[in-house]
Amino acid sequence: MEEAQALRQQLSSVFFLVPGYGAQGGTAADVALYLTNGNGGIVNSSRGILLAWKKQEDGAAHFDAYARAEAERMRDDIRAAVGALQT
Repeated sequence: MEEAQALRQQLSSVFFLVPGYGAQGGTAADVALYLTNGNGGIVNSSRGILLAWKKQEDGAAHFDAYARAEAERMRDDIRAAVGALQT
């Protein structure tokens, strides 16, 4: 936590690529530490989004819908974590 906060403070105008969210074990709370007011980075979750269809019985037929739903769930999860830091 301290490392993330120190990096963001030292590199306040840098746009980060934040890997590791989801399948690799990173949480929204982890990601939020690298963002500034919910901005300042791109969060990668390739496996979580691309393989979301595998968690559903009819997944192959609706790959696109499940990928979109997972991306939106991820976005909402990160927004909530950013909001929690700001309060």
